[in-house]
Amino acid sequence: MMVHLFGLGWIFLLIAAANIEAQKKSSRNVSTKCLGNIMRVDVGPLGGSLLDVAVIINNTATVLTQSIATQCGFSMKSDSFGNALIYVSLQNCFAQNVEDKMFTTALQLRLHGNQFAEDELYQVAETCRYDIWASREVICDYNYIEVSVHRAAPDEFPLHGHPFSSSNSRRAAEKMPMDAGFRATTIVFFAREGEKPMSLADAQKRGYGIGNTPTRLVLRSPVMAPETFLQIVAGVPMRVLKTSTIFEKKWLATQVDAAAACPVQEGSVVFTQNTITWYLPRQIDPMISSGQFNLLEVHFGINGQRLGAVEMRARKYSVALNDFYIVTELPIGGVGGYYKSHIQDDLYYVSYMIEPMLELLWTEDATYEQTRYKVFFHIATHLLPQPLELIDNTVPEDKMFKMTLGHFAVDVVLINITFPAEVLSTSDCSVRGFNILEHMSPNSSMKFFTLQVPFTDPAVLQQTREGVTVYSLHLTFGLMLLDEHVTFSHKAYLEAAVKDIVPPSVSGGCDNNNFYILVKYGTQGYNFQTMVGKRLMTPSLAQHYEYMENGTHFSFVVPFSAPDVAIEAIESSSIRGRLDVVLSNAEMNSQIQEFSVACHFPSTLTECFPNGTMTVLALKMESVPSLNPRKLTLEDSSCGPVHSDDRYAFFVFTVNSCGTTRKFMSNAMLYENKISLPDVLLMEKGLKSEEPEYRLKVSCVYDINTSHAVAFNTRPRRSEPYAENSKGQLQVVMRLALAKYLQQPLYFEVELLKSTNPLVSLELENCWATQEEDRTSQPRWNLIINGCPNPVDPYQVVYHPVWPDVRVGYPSHFKRFEVQMFAFAEDKDNLSTKLFVHCDVVICDTKNPLGGVCGGQCSNPKNRIKGRKRDVSQNSILNVSNSMLHSGDDDLGVVLRAV
Repeated sequence: MMVHLFGLGWIFLLIAAANIEAQKKSSRNVSTKCLGNIMRVDVGPLGGSLLDVAVIINNTATVLTQSIATQCGFSMKSDSFGNALIYVSLQNCFAQNVEDKMFTTALQLRLHGNQFAEDELYQVAETCRYDIWASREVICDYNYIEVSVHRAAPDEFPLHGHPFSSSNSRRAAEKMPMDAGFRATTIVFFAREGEKPMSLADAQKRGYGIGNTPTRLVLRSPVMAPETFLQIVAGVPMRVLKTSTIFEKKWLATQVDAAAACPVQEGSVVFTQNTITWYLPRQIDPMISSGQFNLLEVHFGINGQRLGAVEMRARKYSVALNDFYIVTELPIGGVGGYYKSHIQDDLYYVSYMIEPMLELLWTEDATYEQTRYKVFFHIATHLLPQPLELIDNTVPEDKMFKMTLGHFAVDVVLINITFPAEVLSTSDCSVRGFNILEHMSPNSSMKFFTLQVPFTDPAVLQQTREGVTVYSLHLTFGLMLLDEHVTFSHKAYLEAAVKDIVPPSVSGGCDNNNFYILVKYGTQGYNFQTMVGKRLMTPSLAQHYEYMENGTHFSFVVPFSAPDVAIEAIESSSIRGRLDVVLSNAEMNSQIQEFSVACHFPSTLTECFPNGTMTVLALKMESVPSLNPRKLTLEDSSCGPVHSDDRYAFFVFTVNSCGTTRKFMSNAMLYENKISLPDVLLMEKGLKSEEPEYRLKVSCVYDINTSHAVAFNTRPRRSEPYAENSKGQLQVVMRLALAKYLQQPLYFEVELLKSTNPLVSLELENCWATQEEDRTSQPRWNLIINGCPNPVDPYQVVYHPVWPDVRVGYPSHFKRFEVQMFAFAEDKDNLSTKLFVHCDVVICDTKNPLGGVCGGQCSNPKNRIKGRKRDVSQNSILNVSNSMLHSGDDDLGVVLRAV
C-alpha cells in the first residue's frame, strides 16, 4: 500500500490563503519524529480515507500538490498497518529556521472520502534541532533530490572576468561566511550536452527549489528533471545533478558548486525467491572531486529511522561492505515491509514493498570536507501470484459452517457476502449471528478472514435422507482494495453431512439422605464419559455408588455425606448440598450436558449435653475451597478439633472452657462460641486469597428454672503470680534513600532488625535534626513530636505507608517518611555544614494497648500514616541517628550510621 502523497488516488485542492480554524473531530494516532535532517509525521491508520496535507505558515494553509512537494522537500509513503508516513526535509520551503539549528514546520491534515466516517481535521507542529551539518548534505527521496552545501565566500572575482570559472570554489568555503551583500542570480546546470545557465526565476518555474539559509545554499530538483542525467557508477545507474550557483555583489561575483547522485532501482536491485539484494556504490564518483576518499560511517534504517545491530539481526537484515559496493540483503515478506494487492484479469497478485535507508558519511582528504549522504530507496518486487484458498474447518457435530479465506495483503477489506437470496454487509452478517473475524499472520505481513454460519440460518440449505441430514451453503465474498477502491470477489461452496442422533441426557433428584441420578444413553454408539463432582465415574466409584444399568440407561446413588457433594450453605436445622454431573465427549473434547441438583438435608451440627458438654461438626463449604478444616479452632485458639480431615472438623468441649461466653436470660442460660481460623492464619490468608473468612457461631441454651444449693469455702493463695525478667537485644537501623537536590524531599526508612514477631510494631516518637553529632546539641530542628509531624514546621514531615514485598516481610517493623531539604536550615543560603537526623523509636506490643505513641494519639488525622494504627501497650524506646554532609551548591551527599 505504498501510496505516494501526490498522485495515485490522492486528491488535493490548492488553497493559497485559507484561515486556519482546525478542530480535531475524532481520535486518530498522529505523531512526529525528528530523524536527523528530516522529520517524519505518522498518521493513521487511514482505514480507507483520503489524506490532504497542507503547510501552515502565518496562520494560512497551503495544500501541497505534487509539484510543490517535490520543489519544497515533502513526500509520503505508507506502512504495513495502513498508516501514512509524511517525510519533511528540515530545510523545506515553509520551515521556520533559527540560525540553521532549530527548524519548525506546522502541518494541517484532513482525512476525507470515507463513506463510513466523517471528515477529520488535525493540526500538528514539530520543532527539530539539527546542528551537526556536514559541508555537504544530500537527501535522495523517491520524488526529489536535495543537496545542501555550506555557503561561504572564497576568492572574489570581477563580473567582467570569467563568471563561470571552473575552479572549485567550494573547497575554500571554510574561510569566512559569505557577505550578506551577495545575491544569487544565476544557476548553471552541467548536463550531458554541456553547461546550461538559467536565472533563479526560470529555474523555480521549472520546478527547482533554491533557497539560502543563514549559512547554507539548498538546491532541490525533481528526480526526473531534464537537467539531471543518468550515469553508471560501478555498474549501478544513478541520477546525477550538478550545479554552480552564481552570487553577485556590485562589481564582484562568486559561485558555489553543488552535486548529488541518487540510485535508481533498475540495475541496482536483484530479486530471488526469498531475498532482495541492493547494491550501492561505495565510492559515488560524481560527488567526489579527488581520489582521496575515506568512508567514515554507514548506518541502516527502515522508513527513515536507524536500526541497531541487534534489531537488524532479529529482522534478518544484513549490510556488508566490499571493495566496490555496500551490499544490503532483506528477506521478502520480512518485518518493516509490507505486501500490496493487485488485481489483473480477475486474479489476485501481491508485490512486496519496503523502503530501506542508507546513511553514509565520508571525507575527502584533499579538501577536508565531509559529505553526509542519505538515500530513501523504495523497493517493489515484481507481481507475485497469490491464489486465494478457502479452507473448510467445519465440524458437523458443532452444527456450524466454519471457514477460512486467505491470504491477503493488509490493504484488502471484506465489504459484503452474497448468499443465493440476499446480499449482507459485514455489519449485517454480525447482526444475523455470523461470526466474521480478521486475523494477521504470525509475522504480520498477510491476513485472512474467518467466517462461521450456523446450520440453522435460512441461508443454509438442508436435505434429509436415510437418517442423515446434508447442509449446504453457497456464498460469494465481496472484497475491495482500500487505496484504489477496486472490488473483486471469491465464490465458495460448503457441504456437511450430520447423522441424526440423540445425545445422552441426565436427570435426578434426592431424599433426606441421598442423591439419585439417572443417565439415558441416547443414540446407540454415542461415546461419552460421566463426571461426578470433580471425579470421573470409574468402575470402583460406580460400585461405591450402587451403579446399575440396562440397555437404555444407567443409574447410581450418591449419599449426602459423599466427598463429591459440594456444601453450599449451613442453616440451623439443615445443610444445603449440591451434586454436579457432567456428560462429555472425550474424543471431541466437548461437553454434552451439565446437570446440577441441590437439596436441603436435615442435620444437627451442634449437640448440647446435660453435663455441659457441647459437640460441633464444622463442614468445609464450597465458597472457601482452600480452607483446611484441621486448622480450625474455637474462640480459644488452643482448642482444636478432636477429629478432622480435609472436609470436616469435629469439636468436643465443655461450656466453661475454650473461650465459651455465657449470657443470662429470663429463664435460660446461653453459651456461645465461634469456630474460625486463628489470627495468624487469617493474616496469611488475607495476603494470599480473596476467599471470605470462615466463621461458624455455635450456641447451647440451658434451662435455669430450677435452683440448687451449693456450699463452698475459700483458701488463701499460697503464692502470688509473678513475671520473670529477661534480657534481649533489639536492633533498629535508619536509612536515607539517596542523594537529593535542593527543594527535593529526602526519604527516610527506619527498620526493626532481626525480629519475626508480627505482633510487634515499630513507632516513631520524636525525630529532629542537629548540626552536631551530639543528639542534645543546639540548634535543633524538630521534625516529629510525639509521633506527629511538627505542626509549626512550614516543611512538615510526610509519612508513607509500607506494603509487604520481597524485602518487607513485616510492614509493622518499618516506618517511612519524607522531609523537605529546607526543613533543616534556618539560613537557606548557607547549607555547607554537616547535619544529623536523630529519632527516638518505640517498640510496641499489640496485645496490651496502653496509649501514647503506641495508641496512635496524633490529633490531626491528616498527619498520620495511611492505614490502621495498632493498639499497643508494653514498649521499648531506642534511638537512631542519620548524618548528612553538604557536598556542593546543588546536591547533598549522605553518610549513614546507626546508634
